[in-house]
Amino acid sequence: MYVSELEIVPKYFEFDMMGIIYHAHYLGWFELGRTRLIEELGFKYIDMERAGYISPVDEMNVKYHKGIKYGDQVVLKTRILENGGVKTVYGYELFNGEGTLCVEGKSSHYVVRREDFKPVAFKKTFPDWYAAFEQVSKL
Repeated sequence: MYVSELEIVPKYFEFDMMGIIYHAHYLGWFELGRTRLIEELGFKYIDMERAGYISPVDEMNVKYHKGIKYGDQVVLKTRILENGGVKTVYGYELFNGEGTLCVEGKSSHYVVRREDFKPVAFKKTFPDWYAAFEQVSKL
C-alpha cells in the first residue's frame, strides 16, 4: 500500500490553552495529507472542480492517542484504505518527532456533481484517477 508522507510544522495559533494542538486542526491536516497524496499520484482537485465535480466528506473518524505539543515535529502519513467505484476511504496517522503515533483517523468521500450534489460513479467519471487509486491501494 502506497503511503504519502508530509512533515507538518505546527503553528502557534493551532495550540489550545493546554499546550496541545486543538483537536479541530487535525481535520485540516488530514485534508493537507489527502491533497498531497492525490497530487503525488498525478491528479489535482482543481481539475475535478473544473470538470464540474466535487468530493465532499461523507464521514470522518478521529482517534486521539497522545497530544501533540508545541515544539513537536509532526509527520502525517496518508493512504487509501478503500477505493470503491463510488466511495473512497483515506487513512491518516500523525506521529510526533519521537515516532509515537499521536492521532489516527479516516475519512470517506463521494464524488458528486457540483450543480446538484448528485453522486456519480468515481470509476466511470474519472477512470484514470480511479485506476491510479486502485493500483496504489494494493501495493
